[in-house]
Amino acid sequence: MIQQQGNRFFFNVDWITVLIYIALCAIGFTNIYASIYNPDKAVGFDFASSYGKQLIYVITGLILGLSILLFDGRLFNVFAPFIYGITLVLLIIVLFVGRNVGGNQAWIPIGSFRLQPSEFAKFGTALLLARYVSTFNPKFRDVKSIFIAAAIVLAPLLLIMLQPDTGSALVFLAFMFPLYREGLSGYFLLIFLGMIVLFVADFLVPTYILILVLTTIGALFIYANKRKQKLIITTVFVTLIAIGYLFLVKVAYTKVLEPHQRSRIELMLGLKTDNKGAGYNVIQSQIAIGSGQATGRGFLQGTQTKYGYVPEQSTDFIFSTIGEEWGFMGCSVVIGLYIFLLLRLVNLAERQRSTFSRVYGYSVACILFFHVFINIGMTIGIIPVIGIPLPLISYGGSSLWSFTILLFIFLKLDSNRMGFI
Repeated sequence: MIQQQGNRFFFNVDWITVLIYIALCAIGFTNIYASIYNPDKAVGFDFASSYGKQLIYVITGLILGLSILLFDGRLFNVFAPFIYGITLVLLIIVLFVGRNVGGNQAWIPIGSFRLQPSEFAKFGTALLLARYVSTFNPKFRDVKSIFIAAAIVLAPLLLIMLQPDTGSALVFLAFMFPLYREGLSGYFLLIFLGMIVLFVADFLVPTYILILVLTTIGALFIYANKRKQKLIITTVFVTLIAIGYLFLVKVAYTKVLEPHQRSRIELMLGLKTDNKGAGYNVIQSQIAIGSGQATGRGFLQGTQTKYGYVPEQSTDFIFSTIGEEWGFMGCSVVIGLYIFLLLRLVNLAERQRSTFSRVYGYSVACILFFHVFINIGMTIGIIPVIGIPLPLISYGGSSLWSFTILLFIFLKLDSNRMGFI
């Protein structure tokens, strides 16, 4: 009976989510067309152009997504280690045969198509992490459980950092939140937020002052808990780690990050201005979005868009096209669709009867949220430009297909939720 219900996927699939997916893909295609439109060279539909290729990606992506719905959902649990292993192999291969684009050796050339393994590693990692949590049922209270979960996430993250593609690597930090939902201590989230605060403070405040502040806070906490030996030892350990982290940030900043990445951080923190260099993209993006005002300039009427003032406008900065041509109303519609999609995914995740499906669903939602928040944030200048696409809207086959697979696997799991115990 369960198998029969699983095969009748037309009756069980959440088609509202599918409609949101189609709407975002349509918005992406429309704005990619606008971003490369040249009124002086207007020709018929060109499949060799970016918008022509994107249409092919959208059609094949939809076919791929619907095909996933025909599979038995249990196969994704069974083959999770195999899928994860393939993505790791691809991440290793790209380090040797990958094509370098924009300073990142992140693409494997396949004819005229370029495959980006880091995009597909996201759903591979989500599947294996969900399998681990469901199979071994860790409570995330012991070191072993935390270590294994962290290793699953860190393996692809470190391989992507070797490309180096910092933006794609940072996306994997989103997996912390599904683990928190499954019982990971809130202290880890506090540590994560503390690392972000210290990272920013290390650029704005002299290091010796930060060391003094951390030491003072640690000393006051020890004094308040002077009769609790374990807390004293823990406080000393955390304080020393925090101080060491400050120096590690400096080393990573000077030795690991590329010059253009350092420039983007300095620009965001206001440590320097560079209107013609590293800050040019963001400034032009802000001008484009601001010029759209309430209702936008109109389709194909954006001057910033039409004359190519914003670099990478069909990929990382596609949101600036939406802002200029469709204005505040258009931006609100796009952001509203993403919010609705994210809330729906969380709602679907919560109704799952299996831990595997729930963890995977939360992973999908968190990855999408991270991408949307960071991409829109960098186009309006509140987050450093780290080069990650806007899901289902930015140009790119690897990005669109990977998000399609990520989303439709969960839709399949949700359609079979009564069959997973």
